[in-house]
Amino acid sequence: MTITRNASRPSAKGPEDWFTGAVRVDPLFDPNEARRSGAATVTFEPAARTAWHTHPLGQTLIILSGRGWVQKEGERVEEVQPGDVVWFAPNEKHWHGATATNGMSHIAIQENLNGKVVEWMEKVRDEEYNGPK
Repeated sequence: MTITRNASRPSAKGPEDWFTGAVRVDPLFDPNEARRSGAATVTFEPAARTAWHTHPLGQTLIILSGRGWVQKEGERVEEVQPGDVVWFAPNEKHWHGATATNGMSHIAIQENLNGKVVEWMEKVRDEEYNGPK
């Protein structure tokens, strides 16, 4: 058994190459030799969001607070709220973040495949980031 104490790992600013706006990442756990998954709590200020990206083995988001938007490439933007769980299939191009007026926090869980958990792509353009229609 291993217990990782709350706040035992430092928060980090979301890298500008991967995010638009103010984002904080609080690591929860990393993949290791016995566990393929890793997770972090990610907090987005209003209008903050990820860049487009994929995960080789998919990604699960558990929405903790606020209001957010998620989008799979080619589909409409969907609103999410606390208690919602979002699953992105392996290699499904997508983005997620806060709405234009409300912040949002979620737990992001993804699995490691051959040392890789994510493939970052281009940033979401303002015209793509427009909320549900």
